[in-house]
Amino acid sequence: MLKNLIKTCADATGMTQVKSREALGIVLNTAERQGSPLAEAIFRKMPGARTLSATTGAEQGAATSVIARLIEQTPGGRRHVGEGMFTSLHKAGLGHKEISQLLPAISKYMQITYGMEAFGHLGDLVVADMLTGAQATAVAA
Repeated sequence: MLKNLIKTCADATGMTQVKSREALGIVLNTAERQGSPLAEAIFRKMPGARTLSATTGAEQGAATSVIARLIEQTPGGRRHVGEGMFTSLHKAGLGHKEISQLLPAISKYMQITYGMEAFGHLGDLVVADMLTGAQATAVAA
């Protein structure tokens, strides 16, 4: 399953499967660090996705402590991690074109393969707060 997603990303972007795997790991690690509910859904459905995320995070020197992970889930932390994702993707050799093709390829694959319709755009995977307005107000109170 993970191999199919990597191949799909490679086909969509014109990158090698090795580079697509690295890029996918960066995106998944970013989503995980931000506490994205969709990342958790991916990890539950796709064997190997959590391992790829963790391995990529370790290779990139991502924060691993509980406190650091909590900070990354604050609004400022999410912004920092999201910006870092683009920096990491650029360092991995992706240009704007590849990045703009990668993210929709992930979304389309998850929709077709797992029926995960919540992927509308990048924000749904990476920086979305999945709480509705009423839920967010209740949590804040």
